[in-house]
Amino acid sequence: MPEQEYFTVHHKMTVNVEPLESSVVLPSFDRFENEIPAPFLVASEFSHLDLLNDSARSELKNNDFKHVIELLDTQNAKLNLLLTFMLSQQDNEAYRHQTLSFGASLFSYLADEALGVGTKVRIKLFLDHPAAAIYSYGHVIESEQHEEQHKITVKYDLLRDLDEDLLIKAALYQQQKMLRQRSLNRDK
Repeated sequence: MPEQEYFTVHHKMTVNVEPLESSVVLPSFDRFENEIPAPFLVASEFSHLDLLNDSARSELKNNDFKHVIELLDTQNAKLNLLLTFMLSQQDNEAYRHQTLSFGASLFSYLADEALGVGTKVRIKLFLDHPAAAIYSYGHVIESEQHEEQHKITVKYDLLRDLDEDLLIKAALYQQQKMLRQRSLNRDK
């Protein structure tokens, strides 16, 4: 599989980064997929179902099914609340950080303690839009002093294609949001 580089966007989101012992060998891709916690798999499926929901909404809107759309939106909101609760159970405060930037190939965050370059880590990323969570493995590619903290950059080693797509969508969404805001600021 050829390595691809993706652009990164500056955005804060919650990430759990669990450093692993140097003796730890990353699992095979099949074992990795089998160890992904169920809430992460469900979150992934939900975000893909949201795409279908968006298509159905636009078709219904064209046929003026206002009440059906409201019902779908209500049901979707209930499912997203349940999903958010399930995912919050996976967030470990001991490993919690906020990203500085993220993309589909790497992310960076600030930490009180440095991690050595090459350190393997288990990652849980909690996306806002699309509402999802991603479980993966990676390694530290950069660790530098940043004021009182350390800026750590992690590159993904094990990441499902489905989750890579979610990261691309999340990055594009944040970039569009930033561009819209810039345009609004210029118009003022």
